[in-house]
Amino acid sequence: MKCFSLILMIPFMALSQDIRQSESYANGRVVYEDFCKLCHMTNGKGVPKAFPPLANSDYLEDIKATVKSIKYGLSGPIVVNGVKYNSVMAPMGLDDQEVADVANYILNTWGNSYEELITRQMVQKLTAK
Repeated sequence: MKCFSLILMIPFMALSQDIRQSESYANGRVVYEDFCKLCHMTNGKGVPKAFPPLANSDYLEDIKATVKSIKYGLSGPIVVNGVKYNSVMAPMGLDDQEVADVANYILNTWGNSYEELITRQMVQKLTAK
């Protein structure tokens, strides 16, 4: 009986994961619209020589750096898709769930693809000082 119950739960767990991901993505889009699009633009392409692109961004491959920059802001030189940027991104004051949600949105929009769901707990672990 236990084995049968487990088999029935597997599709439910996958569906639950999809729902959480969809919810996080939708919430992240709202956060992006409120806090990020002014500099990174609606299309995620940023502003040349001022604000780096998020669209097809190689910088986002470093998940820890991505999450930390969303949580704490960023200053100093970085290289994104072979182009050097040296701007300041102030911390936005987002809580860990908002950081997770906007990370999920950014990591799965404009040609970016990241299979793992960023969670509040993951943000806490990646940003622990």
